[in-house]
Amino acid sequence: MSGQTKKPDNNGYSHLKVIGRFVLVLALIGLIALAIVVKLIDTTVVHGAAYEQKGRARLSDTIRSAPMRGEILACDGSILATNLSYYDLRIDFRAPRFKIVEYHDSIPLLADSLAKYFTQRTRLEWENHLRRPLRDSVQRRSRSFLLLKAVPEDMMKKVKTTFPFFRGYRKATFHGLKAEPVIRRSYPYGDMAALSIGRVGELPNREIRGVSGLEKALDTLLYGTPGIRTKRMFTRGEGYWDEIPARDGTSLITTIDITMQDILEYELGDMLIKANADWGTAILMETATGDIKAISNLERDTTSATPRCIEAMNRAVLAYEPGSVMKVMTMAVALNKGFAKPLDRLYNIGHSYAYAGRKPISDTHSPAQLPVSRFMEYSSNIGMVRLTMPQYEDNPNGFRADLAEMGFFDRFNTGIARERIPYFPKLQNNVGGRLNLSRMVFGYTTQIPPLYTCAFYNAIANDGRFVRPRLVKGHRLADGTDSLLDVTYVRDRILSSEDAAALRLMMHDVVWEQGGTAKRLRDPLVEIAGKTGTCRLAKEAPRDSLGRRIPGIPFTGGYIEGRYRVTFCGFFPYEKPRYTCIVVVSDPRGAYRGAAGSAGEVVRNVARKLYSRGLFAESTAFTPSPDEKPVGPTPTIYASFNAGRSAQLHNDLKLRTSRTIIRPDNASTARTGSTVPDVRGVGLREALAGLEEAGYAVAFQGIGYVEEQHPAPGSAAAPGTTVRLKLRQLQ
Repeated sequence: MSGQTKKPDNNGYSHLKVIGRFVLVLALIGLIALAIVVKLIDTTVVHGAAYEQKGRARLSDTIRSAPMRGEILACDGSILATNLSYYDLRIDFRAPRFKIVEYHDSIPLLADSLAKYFTQRTRLEWENHLRRPLRDSVQRRSRSFLLLKAVPEDMMKKVKTTFPFFRGYRKATFHGLKAEPVIRRSYPYGDMAALSIGRVGELPNREIRGVSGLEKALDTLLYGTPGIRTKRMFTRGEGYWDEIPARDGTSLITTIDITMQDILEYELGDMLIKANADWGTAILMETATGDIKAISNLERDTTSATPRCIEAMNRAVLAYEPGSVMKVMTMAVALNKGFAKPLDRLYNIGHSYAYAGRKPISDTHSPAQLPVSRFMEYSSNIGMVRLTMPQYEDNPNGFRADLAEMGFFDRFNTGIARERIPYFPKLQNNVGGRLNLSRMVFGYTTQIPPLYTCAFYNAIANDGRFVRPRLVKGHRLADGTDSLLDVTYVRDRILSSEDAAALRLMMHDVVWEQGGTAKRLRDPLVEIAGKTGTCRLAKEAPRDSLGRRIPGIPFTGGYIEGRYRVTFCGFFPYEKPRYTCIVVVSDPRGAYRGAAGSAGEVVRNVARKLYSRGLFAESTAFTPSPDEKPVGPTPTIYASFNAGRSAQLHNDLKLRTSRTIIRPDNASTARTGSTVPDVRGVGLREALAGLEEAGYAVAFQGIGYVEEQHPAPGSAAAPGTTVRLKLRQLQ
């Protein structure tokens, strides 16, 4: 058609453009393929060996897996030390979808909740703690910010589900909160026998190992064997595989009896407060087996406004001058070697005897003459010297050798950390050596740990058989069965039955004859035999809580004028001894100054309580026959928040109506605001229920009913505060 312009044909141009793009894509693909091939050749051929070695090294990366530490159990299976699961709560501020704006806005409310339940920081301190990670740039914010350490499972769930910010998101990718499980060592009975049971600590390599007591002495058994975990490739990435599983530690069964431990600790602590003494140590041992049923080391807390005692260094295994309790060992040697016989041979005593013409040895209350059989009764220093020294005039070290023959210096290996043997210095065969020996035979210039004195007395009570004291009597196998150790002996026999009986009678006279130094301990219920000991209080070198000498502090030895350390060691019941007990008290004052009045009083009170609980026989010692009229009050049912429970129990069990009131008349269980409820007088189960319902954590010590609580009832305390309870049984 004329007059019209023909449009240019763009098909060729478009076609070339598509081809060009296609060629470009192919070129890029080719370059990428070439790069892949080059890299493949580089990694598999050129540097193949290096990469293979690197891969093997990465996948052979190993770590140690910690075993579960074994438990420590009382003789009846009660748990003294165990492992509890806790959680460390951490926040990942670089979680994929972390709600940073919402977190920032929630900080005041979150700090308020944390301050309410975790009182280690104030609200302002919590707020500053929560804001601290926000000061870093996004790329440098922590992926493991520690929020809370060692939180119980119930509290961990509470934080996740009820605390501001965290409760608003179901997925951790939004709030970054992670709960890392951790294991913590726990001691359900608190400080009860704490120094003997021991404690654990964390090493620089993060291993939890024993640092004192049984936890340290038997750490290899308790710790177990670590496992080996190796890094492996899984379908979802890398992870660790157990090559050698960890083997858990062995659970140990101790000889400790919870009831006896509670009795011994209470009586010792009560005496230290009444006597205003510095410290005390006590051991209760089963005669036939050498089992240490209870052991306590206490000292008065001079920092407390109210009188109380705390666990101190383990003085039960430290060595001290024994005083007159040494006379029993001296008499045992004399009987064993035969020079104490006949027992009715008379010796001149009087009040003073200048042995070898030197400083006189004195007796405070001995008559002019005494037979050998009454040396113990009057605690005669002069009698022991006149009896012993003629036998060792030419060989002062012979006395030590005769004691060693009886096993007196053998190490017991009880499992108590830092156990020491008696210290008897070797003497020169001259006048000075003989003078030292003349003091040794009645308890000076020598040092003996209370544990060794108790074990030797126990051998006398055990008819001359020297059983080895022990704190561990077996272990619990993985299947839950118990493997018990046999009783062992330091010496099968150190005295004949006749000589042991003669020495027991001498110790009986200390309490039951008119001249006895411990006649105030006579009791119609329990017949006790034993020996008192008093010695001047020597100055002690500064030591740490484990009994180790602190270097760098100047120290000058000698005695402290007018101050004494007293001891009573004895066994009961006399006719058929079941237990041996030693108590040492440092510097008792006032009416309790004497050995019998303080240390002996503790032994007698312990014996009475063991008797009242039927622990001298298979059945309860005071259970009346059906036709016997009961004497004294009926044992008390512990108080309860439920007023009708006691009446129902008395009716159902047909108990008499006489009762002992252990709960204050004005006690209230109601909680007002943030005040602590009053749980004094109730059993542990109800106390736990009441306090935990009110939002408080609970820590307790002892067994029985609640005698004390801190914070005090009615005092203001925020929820989450730990309420500490002291329990005790009725006397």
